[in-house]
Amino acid sequence: IKNMITGTSQADVAILVVDSSTGGFEAGIAKDGQTREHALLAFTLGIQQIIVAVNKMDDKSTMYSEARFNEIVTEVSGYLAKVGFKPKKIKFVPISGWAGDNMIEKSDNMPWYKGPYLLEALDNIKPPKRPSDKPLRLPLQDVYKIGGIGTVPVGRVETGIIKPGMTAYFAPTGLSTEVKSVEMHHESVPEAIPGDNVGFNVKNVSVKDIRRGNVAGDMKNDPPRGADSFEAQVIVMGHPGEIRAGYAPVLDCHTAHIACKFAELLNKMDRRSGKILEEGPKFLKAGDSGMIKLMPSKRMCVESFTKYPPLGRF
Repeated sequence: IKNMITGTSQADVAILVVDSSTGGFEAGIAKDGQTREHALLAFTLGIQQIIVAVNKMDDKSTMYSEARFNEIVTEVSGYLAKVGFKPKKIKFVPISGWAGDNMIEKSDNMPWYKGPYLLEALDNIKPPKRPSDKPLRLPLQDVYKIGGIGTVPVGRVETGIIKPGMTAYFAPTGLSTEVKSVEMHHESVPEAIPGDNVGFNVKNVSVKDIRRGNVAGDMKNDPPRGADSFEAQVIVMGHPGEIRAGYAPVLDCHTAHIACKFAELLNKMDRRSGKILEEGPKFLKAGDSGMIKLMPSKRMCVESFTKYPPLGRF
């Protein structure tokens, strides 16, 4: 799951691979199945465009059956809509990864399917608008020490622009330093914009001073800050029993992975309308939603969802 979070936090689109074989599909879509968990994580991490690859259509139990494909489309569509995906934006493609059906060209084994093959469906995805006019936010994926060059943090630009010569500020550590160069795919670039995965060389900073989960910003334009506590809306999906003040799960917010204590349950609300149902509830259980005051075990960089969506969800 951790690897999935790392990849998804940098993605514009997700391909959800579903096993169409008898028993395989049912296990994946069950309450604690991976299909459900992966779909929920993708939506939570901000993915809005999703392609569902219905795999193993060549299996003996499936035999390229249109009826089985339609059954899976109905079931998965219903679940994805509940998670929050817009049904019109979900594309279903019947494939066989093993036999190569509908992967990079149309398959003769499923003449009943009139939609795009998988590569075509990916090519039809609309690139999202890039928020390059906002201040820089670049969550660090990793930090490398490269001989002859120095310290090189890497990550994806979420908002704003990074370029050589600017003064980078790292939260929550509070370090600032000059950006010497910016590289993408091992080539120097004059600047990097939202969606770009980059490495950038910084002056006079040790690899021990900054780490994965820190966020880089522009010292001169609304730099990021660390938070000792913050308030967030939380939806309890699949959790046994009751969640009370003192509960301390590990949060994955952008690239940060930090234990956070539920310091106070502020209210319980209707998750669709936002209407407050109860002030200061004693507990929340599966299906409930509410505003929570959270206290991370160490300072972390979070932002309001309205200003910087990628740093305001977890």
